[in-house]
Amino acid sequence: MAEAVLDASAILAFLHREAGAEIVREALPHGLVCCVNATEVISKLVDGGVQPGESEARMRQLPCRLVAFDDVLAATAGQLRAETRHLGLSLGDRACLALALAEGLAVLTADRNWAGLDLGLDIQIIR
Repeated sequence: MAEAVLDASAILAFLHREAGAEIVREALPHGLVCCVNATEVISKLVDGGVQPGESEARMRQLPCRLVAFDDVLAATAGQLRAETRHLGLSLGDRACLALALAEGLAVLTADRNWAGLDLGLDIQIIR
């Protein structure tokens, strides 16, 4: 059973062994990740010099469940624009939040500006 939704920033903190990595490690086996956020992780790894195939392999090796970005999540992420514009949240951020809202789960992120959100979610800042 899923316990949390993980943002790309949380996964990257884990992969790079940054502050908060231990929190993410514990959440991964029971975590959900939106495919939009998996794309962000793979892209950041490629930007950092990791080969594209290796970047995808690293994401796929994580013990979490990927969730497709469907029409329902797309609509929710779009609607979240009004409530998150003032913080500059990206589409990826809103996709993560939409999944957390849909599943009624906590969300783990390294993005401190999410602490100012009032969406009725348990937003856990990992560092």
